[in-house]
Amino acid sequence: MSGAGVRLHNLGPHVVMDNGIVQVTLSNPDGIVTGIRYNGIDNLLEPLNPEHNRGYWDLVWSGPGVKGTFDVIKGTTFRVIVENEEQVELSFTRTWDPSLEGKYVPLNIDKRFVMLRGSSGFYSYAIYEHLKDWPDFEIGETRITFKLRKDKFQYMAISDNRQRYMPLPDDRMSGRCQPLAYPEAVLLLNPKMQELAGEVDDKYQYSCANKDNQVHGWICTNPPVGFWQITPSDEFRSGGPLKQNLTSHVGPTTLAMFHSSHYAGQDLVPKFRGGEPWKKVFGPVFIYLNSAGIRDDPFFLWEDAKIKMMAEVQSWPYSFPASEDFQKSDQRGNVSGRLLVLDRYVSEEYIPANDAYVGLAPPGDVGSWQRECKDYQFWSRADNRGYFCINNIRTGTYNLYAWVPGFIGDYRYEAVINITSGSFTEMGDLVYEPPRDGPTLWEIGIPDRSAAEFYVPDPDPKHINKLFVNHPDRFRQYGLWNRYTELYPHEDLVYTVGVSDYSKDWFFAQIPRQKDNTHVGTTWQIKFKLDNADRNGTYKLRVAIASATLAEMQVRINDPNARRPLFTTGLIGRDNSVARHGVHGIYWLFNINVPGAQLVEGDNTIFLTQPRCTSPFQGLMYDYLRLEGPPSCGSSSS
Repeated sequence: MSGAGVRLHNLGPHVVMDNGIVQVTLSNPDGIVTGIRYNGIDNLLEPLNPEHNRGYWDLVWSGPGVKGTFDVIKGTTFRVIVENEEQVELSFTRTWDPSLEGKYVPLNIDKRFVMLRGSSGFYSYAIYEHLKDWPDFEIGETRITFKLRKDKFQYMAISDNRQRYMPLPDDRMSGRCQPLAYPEAVLLLNPKMQELAGEVDDKYQYSCANKDNQVHGWICTNPPVGFWQITPSDEFRSGGPLKQNLTSHVGPTTLAMFHSSHYAGQDLVPKFRGGEPWKKVFGPVFIYLNSAGIRDDPFFLWEDAKIKMMAEVQSWPYSFPASEDFQKSDQRGNVSGRLLVLDRYVSEEYIPANDAYVGLAPPGDVGSWQRECKDYQFWSRADNRGYFCINNIRTGTYNLYAWVPGFIGDYRYEAVINITSGSFTEMGDLVYEPPRDGPTLWEIGIPDRSAAEFYVPDPDPKHINKLFVNHPDRFRQYGLWNRYTELYPHEDLVYTVGVSDYSKDWFFAQIPRQKDNTHVGTTWQIKFKLDNADRNGTYKLRVAIASATLAEMQVRINDPNARRPLFTTGLIGRDNSVARHGVHGIYWLFNINVPGAQLVEGDNTIFLTQPRCTSPFQGLMYDYLRLEGPPSCGSSSS
């Protein structure tokens, strides 16, 4: 890289990395980013905040059965790892020993900060290590947090269609806003930017799936400067490509989320028991700074940030990290192959697994990748012929997993795959046979692990976020759970196969209905006709659930008052997707045998009851429902 060489200045309680483009100041030995000087702005971080509350790594941890503790990770030892004109890499470590039991998370933590010659920004990564026989613990969340200057950064960009001027943190203070159903959501009453009055602010409206969460941040318009958090790989994030995390929000705050239980619950909290040893590298992520001329369009900085993000992705895995725990490209392996689908009720021929998600994750059960939260995952998308290539996989032992949009269920290759340095594993043709017993009699929705295709109502006009008016993500509006009762004040949803349209007649979430000052469970009906019923055969009801929150699904056939349901899921899920403005969380698939003796020729009704109702946010989001006839069935339905 061209430009001035990188310099390190040790000022005692602070150290400064400087490459002539950007200067980054860190506290010594804490390793907190206290200042970022760039393009004539002396500090992009909020100087009104105490130094420990500007740019920091943090985590939430607990002992088994104990409430979580929030910990801003402060180093106790500072070391210079690399210092030359091309690169400076700094280490701030915190070492655990038994005298710290109960006070600090039982981890050795090594935070690294890297600056390269000619680079408009800096990198950070960390190595977490739990040694054998150290105490049991859990991690609820870990991330890097940056708190920017509120007088400079007021325009936030998450994606091409999710960007806007944001409220100030002052607007969320008492007297300027009205608290809503939970602390994260407020109604802006008297914001400093008056045109925002009457809008809802809630950081969860800006959540993003890992697969789409590669760059986000803020723009200062005077002078035109951008602050961007770029994540070039998902390998160190937990939960796979669909796991959702926070991004940026009012503060102005920008997060690099590595691990959280959002949209998943306890399933995504790694629990270390029995002295289990563990080590993981989080990152590196890149903090990218860009600028434009005073007469240039400052919003072009977003376009430039996307271009830079793509360059960082192409550079992964980085060659510069000095830690041996971060594997370089020549130490990694690769897997390729083709995935085909065989569903003889759709086609006698193999169907290319177009756009399939194909990934390597630690060995486990079918679909276990979405609950995996300790180690690394590597994912790619198949092309329109089903061919896939997964590159730069860390050495280790994995299962190959996949799921295919348009088909229910999960694929797992039976044999484990061992990745060694420099290996190229060609899997050949793999065949996924999705669950299927008989012909489709009817179906509702699209099997894509999301409830987005169903009816999402307009919000209460008093509780809108203008960004999401006429927006593809209309489900991100606040308070949509209240709309169900307004649409169905006395009787629950009834869906008639062949007449109803799931995009208009199937509410996106089965949630409790408000009644007087309480909530009651709901029972939805699916009405359908059978021209002839095979009384001796077995039908199959497939129910794919996109998200569940302390919910239960009970299935009854033709008798809503049957004391015992034909099937119940029992209590499932802690995703909280309704309150968090999502349309998916942890995926569930239930395959329910329906005795033909319970069906009749002519009109039939399936009753789906969700009885749990202590909170308005309990409920289910369906992904897809299908009724199959018996294998030899010639039945038809309408």
